[in-house]
Amino acid sequence: MSDTTELSKREPSAVTRSESGSSARRMTITPAVDIYEDTLGVTLWADLPGVTKEKLDVRVHDGNLAIEAEAVVPTPANLRLQHAEIREPRFARTFTLSPDFDTSKIEASLKDGVLKLTIPRRDEARPRRIEVRTG
Repeated sequence: MSDTTELSKREPSAVTRSESGSSARRMTITPAVDIYEDTLGVTLWADLPGVTKEKLDVRVHDGNLAIEAEAVVPTPANLRLQHAEIREPRFARTFTLSPDFDTSKIEASLKDGVLKLTIPRRDEARPRRIEVRTG
């Protein structure tokens, strides 16, 4: 598995309008990930603070795993926003998967802003012990 993404460049003039009409900076952030591999496959944890299931998109196509998400950071009704570096962050990261992994059996769960992906190895790609006979 290899990481093929890079953080997008932040342009000072990159300002978009939100639904309420106020200006907000839009920036794509590369989420931090932890990846653990064992004989059964790979487990990936991605930090996506403020992301809900509805704003999360995880796709696999042609051996590439793509994670895209948008965080919603609500402003309480009785408060007025004075300053925001990033108002509605967008997360994106892409990984190239080895053919050893079974992409049809990927499992995903999201809890407290942490995405967990379990990517199993194909049975034929798992290490196995070969019995040696004598005689």
